[in-house]
Amino acid sequence: MPKSKDLKSALYRKCDEYVKQRIENAQNAMTSAQEAANDESKSSAGDKYTTDRAMMQLEKEKYAYQLAEAIKLSKIMVLLSIDKRFDQVALGSLVYTTTGIYFIAISLGKISIEGHDIFVISAISPIGQRLINKKIHDVIDFNGRKITIKDIV
Repeated sequence: MPKSKDLKSALYRKCDEYVKQRIENAQNAMTSAQEAANDESKSSAGDKYTTDRAMMQLEKEKYAYQLAEAIKLSKIMVLLSIDKRFDQVALGSLVYTTTGIYFIAISLGKISIEGHDIFVISAISPIGQRLINKKIHDVIDFNGRKITIKDIV
């Protein structure tokens, strides 16, 4: 197993890259939608113009929502403390359990680093909610399985 600090740094970078990519994608999509709306307004007339304009507005709103969600994730990333060692599970914790390793950050799912699978989860995910504030040797029940916390970094 790689050193915990190195592992947390690598996980943080993966999360940060994901959030930045989501923000960039949403911004690019919003720009494209705006450009399409501008082009359409130059070449359309009548009912088709009104319908097209409404559809493009819906597209822009969808991308604006995606951007807002990505910005929320970036705010969570700012709160992560990867240099701190934790006494109990909190945002930024790397949690070793009897069923796997969990990084409490944003919801990314399973990530493989150096041949090891780590579950990157949010604190508000079902398992995240059960892990938060727990300590080493605490046992949680998740989906009918008993999970013991072996270490928190």
